[in-house]
Amino acid sequence: MSYKNVIIVGAGGNLGTSLLDTFLKHSSFETSVLSREGSTSTFPAGVKVLQADYDSLSSLKNAFQGQDAVISLVAGSAIATQPKLIDAAVAAGVKHFIPSEFGSNTDDERILKVVPIFQPKVDVLEYLKTKESEISWTAISTGGFFDWGLQQGFFGLDGASKTATLFDEGKAQFSATSLSQIGLATIKVLEKPEVTKNQFVLIAGHTTSQNEILAVAEKVTGKKWTVKNVSAKEHGADGLAKLQKGDFSGIGLLIQAGLFGAEDNLGDNSHFGLWNEKIGLEKENFEETIKTALLG
Repeated sequence: MSYKNVIIVGAGGNLGTSLLDTFLKHSSFETSVLSREGSTSTFPAGVKVLQADYDSLSSLKNAFQGQDAVISLVAGSAIATQPKLIDAAVAAGVKHFIPSEFGSNTDDERILKVVPIFQPKVDVLEYLKTKESEISWTAISTGGFFDWGLQQGFFGLDGASKTATLFDEGKAQFSATSLSQIGLATIKVLEKPEVTKNQFVLIAGHTTSQNEILAVAEKVTGKKWTVKNVSAKEHGADGLAKLQKGDFSGIGLLIQAGLFGAEDNLGDNSHFGLWNEKIGLEKENFEETIKTALLG
């Protein structure tokens, strides 16, 4: 089985922009974008943009006509609405659906205890499993977004001030993958649908630790960084408290606690078996990725 037409939902976000660019440059798929009716989002010249009313099953079905695969990159607040996308894909005869998974390994039940806001992702996957006689699916877990996380300080490194906040002394191993590598992995998944059909695919551009990243950061910047140590559990408790008060900035804290906590080591996808070799995903250059992310 081979696919030709692929449509991306949510191509305007951080991951979406990079994934679309990677598909346009490195795949042979006819790649389209789905946008909400009335949206002012812009996309690269020449990309076919289809608009739909996301609340209308018939409108979504019409947009999905002729597509072989749908890639959903909807944002966190819209994760739970994906069953409507799935139903529309089924009605339109789409063969394959990739849900907005990526990130942490939600197939590991332990992660939900630390980051309960991931439950909607699990619910969507359970819904997809009930549709396997009508449509195939692949969930892709990538670990943290490596280059984005370095640039945004999510991995605890602040390139401007040369300071590093290490969780549990920076010892925990975790998986991380650059945005472009996530795009390449998604291409590989759709190029081998007979292998990835109805599978939870775990990949990692790198399996590393905050300490290993810091060592390279100091090398490429030629500076000794200031280090602050914090407890991952206390960090997660702060995040949960914020979330319970309606402060959604707590979500990032919860994810950091799950990714970098040394006690449970929830961030390391390699414990469950990586698919890099199965799908033919080449390895990223660790030092170059850090250097580019921190220095441009």
